[in-house]
Amino acid sequence: MQTGSNSMADAHRMYGVERRIGGGTTQTEDMVAEEVPVALVYNGLSHAVMLATPQELEDFARGFSLSEGIVADARDLYELEVVEHATGTEVQMRLASECFVALRERRRVLAGRTGCGLCGVESLAQMVSRTIPRVSAGGVVAAGALERAQTELESMQHLFRLTGAVHAAAWCRMDGRVELVREDVGRHNALDKMIGAVAARGGDFGDGFVLMTSRASYEIVQKAAAVGIAVVAAVSAPTGMAVRIAQAAGMTLIGFARGERHSVYSHPQRIH
Repeated sequence: MQTGSNSMADAHRMYGVERRIGGGTTQTEDMVAEEVPVALVYNGLSHAVMLATPQELEDFARGFSLSEGIVADARDLYELEVVEHATGTEVQMRLASECFVALRERRRVLAGRTGCGLCGVESLAQMVSRTIPRVSAGGVVAAGALERAQTELESMQHLFRLTGAVHAAAWCRMDGRVELVREDVGRHNALDKMIGAVAARGGDFGDGFVLMTSRASYEIVQKAAAVGIAVVAAVSAPTGMAVRIAQAAGMTLIGFARGERHSVYSHPQRIH
């Protein structure tokens, strides 16, 4: 067993590959993104096991705790330690007592996987009963900000350039300046990592917007709304459920953000 923080080196590995072009073959090597089981453990209680890219797992655990409503404030996580085992990785956290009591009351077993949308929801009734938080008015995204954010994000997707296999979530200022980027094989994991990184810096989720390199699906909107993010933009399409949740939450949801073009699906008043 080892303790410590996972780095960029843990997130990818070189594998041998037989590359075929036309009738010819070449033996070469290719960089491949890694995904490992990550157990999120609160006060000794294993709450969720997700498949995630093994880097910036402190950010992931912090962001997951916030976006899933386990804590309302990152300061309610008193300790956070990454512990590596032969079979996977644990992120061990100590919760404030009142948060842990609430967690035990609604304890659920999560089986996470890349691209999952309703991890841990045990029934249709539980899905319907989930509260959709309302976001605040938020700021206004300046003219040209989406295009600037796309350009800056492209140069900051380091793991994607190596592997071509991960999504990115960027935290952007209202003028489009990209403040930080987090990457993962799972789009919702990338968003959780980004949320955790912003929270660790003491950032205000009402002062910027999210740009995702993926589609905008249910869990992206739900997680963003949970922490008060008022604007979510994605380079690909939204789902119908994502649009409905964004409408109900008062969130501005943007799809097909590519160059100067984009489509606003809800609450367009924040986009100039």
